[in-house]
Order: sequence, then structure tokens, then C-alpha cells
Amino acid sequence: MGRAIVHIDMNTFFVSCERLSNAALNGIPLIIGGGDRGVVASCSYEARKFGVRSAMPIAMALRLCPQAKVIKGDMELYSQFSHTITEIIQQNAPVVEKASIDEFYLDITGMDQFYGCYKWTNELAGTITKETGLPLTFALSVNKTVSKIGTGEGKQKQNLEIPQHLVRPFLNPLSIQKIPMVGDKTFQLLSRIGIRTIQTLSEMPVEVLQQMIGKNGIELWKKANGIDNNPVEPYSERKSISTEHTFTQDTIDIPKLKRLLLGMVEKLAFQLRSEEWLTSTVVIKIRYANFDTETKQCRVQYTSADHILTKIVTDLFDKLYQRRMRLRLIGIRFSGLVRGSYQIDLFEDTGEMLALYAAMDKMKTRYGFDAVMRCAGASFKPNNKNEILKRKS
Repeated sequence: MGRAIVHIDMNTFFVSCERLSNAALNGIPLIIGGGDRGVVASCSYEARKFGVRSAMPIAMALRLCPQAKVIKGDMELYSQFSHTITEIIQQNAPVVEKASIDEFYLDITGMDQFYGCYKWTNELAGTITKETGLPLTFALSVNKTVSKIGTGEGKQKQNLEIPQHLVRPFLNPLSIQKIPMVGDKTFQLLSRIGIRTIQTLSEMPVEVLQQMIGKNGIELWKKANGIDNNPVEPYSERKSISTEHTFTQDTIDIPKLKRLLLGMVEKLAFQLRSEEWLTSTVVIKIRYANFDTETKQCRVQYTSADHILTKIVTDLFDKLYQRRMRLRLIGIRFSGLVRGSYQIDLFEDTGEMLALYAAMDKMKTRYGFDAVMRCAGASFKPNNKNEILKRKS
């Protein structure tokens, strides 16, 4: 039996949420993002016609589309809508993966025995739009890669169904940029040797691609040939990452404790970005010398940025640590995770900040987590003996 994988993409999600709240925004070029030095978090189709794109500096976007209206955005509102959509899908679909705040994969393999897969998905899409008022696009195919590419094409051609025998005819004429793992650097590299369509890429000897791109060459060749065996991973709101540090000697050194917390935040935030997670809940834990343990948490806008999480953790620590007794352990947990590539708060930060995070993460990935760190947290040196890293589901 062939697989039946659905990809659902909420169309211009941030923009659509704003327009539900304010009908005056309908039909006009709209940009969601920060101030003049910020970047575009999302934009309407009316703005995209002028060349405006996500992650573009606001100033550049306004030069392309000076008549656009810029609003800061409301992440709490978007999170509420995302939660509602997630509940609707989970109540109906057997296996659901929440790929980001506005993207979902569904595995409905076997549904055709009882009910047509496309008909079922179409009715689910209608339910989502009816209950939330938000538009969406979906594609149904044999794996996650083809389905995701299908939603991108479906935004111009409506919802698509791409059965196995049509996978290659569907993929072949498309640009290699349509493949999710092909970024600008890979596109430029392949373009220089005349590889611009998926068909040309699929006909390349896999060994050549591996020599050119490295280990990702094999995966890229598979995707170009419509091969993707990755499973739909069930989504859980309870998933979290955490780290704890137990002191060899109990301490009351506040500056030392805060420096350690900063280093722990930097490590966990880097892990979030590396694995493309965003957190919505921050928890801090302390254990006193007498083994009394206390925690404090707060909800936050989805983020994976050190400088945002650092302030939150520091504020929580100041509110939690009131007894002025020696501590034997401190810990941090980020939970309420969703998939997402918004590495920092796009509503507040600048293009320069985005570039800084990208550069730091590149160095950390290549040379190790502590290759480059902020001075305040540089004293944090994780080791297997007194630092525990957990991943819960």
C-alpha cells in the first residue's frame, strides 16, 4: 500500500490573522515586521507582487512597495490561532506533525480503504477555514517532500493531489529552488554547471553530487527523484529541552549564578535553532542546600533567540531566588516547542542581528558550541559529569 502524506500550509498566516481582526487591512499591500531597521516577518500577496519577501529588511521592502502598510504583528494572536488549528487537525487526523506555527504534515495512509484521501483532506481543510476564518493550501502525495513542494505550487493552482505515477512529471519541470533543502548557496553552485531544473538534477550521477555538496548530495538526489522515506513525526505540546547544573560546592554567589545561567541559555538556544525549534514556555529550577526545590515559569512569544531568552531567564531567577540560602543546583527548561526557522524575534530585531546569529551559529556548528560565546556566559563549560541535557516527549 502506498503512503498518503498531506502537507497543510496556512496561506500568509500572520497577514490572514491580522485581517480577521481588522477588515480594513483586506486587499492592501501589508507587511508584518519591526521598525525601519527591522525585517519582514510576513507580507501579503499584494506586497509580494512588488518583490517584497520574508526576512527582507523593512527599508528595502518599503522602497519596493512604498504604499505598503507596516504593522508590528501580534505573536500571541498568531499562537492562539495556531493552537486552535492544531486541535482541529489532531481531533481528525490519525498522525499529525506540526512542522511550524503554520505548517502541518498528516499521515493518512490507508484512509482510501474507508474514505477517499483527497475528499477527506478537502473536508478537513473546509472545517479549518470554517472554524477559524483562515485560508489554507494543501497537497496530497506519497511523501513529505513532494507534498510540501505541492503546496507551494498549489497556491497558484489550488490544492493538489500527486499520486505516485505523476510524481516525476510533476517535479521534473520545476526549478531546483523548489526543493526544501536547496538554499541560495546550493542553487548558485548547481546553476554554474547548468543544473537548474529538478529533472536535470535527478539525472545527475549521485556520486558527482556527493563530491560537490558532501553528505547532503545523496539526500538531494533522492528528493529530486521524489524519494523521501522520512516519517510524519507525531506532534506533542509536551516536548522540551532542558539543562541542569549541580555544583560541587553549594554557592550563594549571585554574579556566578547569573553568568552560568547565561551560558546555559546560550547552549539551549543554539540547540533550538540547530534543530529548528521555537519555544513558548520558559521554566527555571533551583535546589537549595537543604534539597528544597522550587520552579518558576512563564509563557513567551515563540522564539529561539539568546538575547530574548536571557532576559526572561534572568527575570525569572530574580523572582524565584528569594531565600538567600546556598544553592546546590540550577536548571532551565524550554517547552511548548514547535518547529520553526524564525531564529530571532523578527518583529523587533534588525537584519544585522539576523546576520550575527547566522554567523555565530555557523562557527558553533563547525568548531563546537563554545567556539564563540558572549562574554557574560563564557564561564559555562558543559561536561557530562554535572550537566544533564534532556529531551522529553
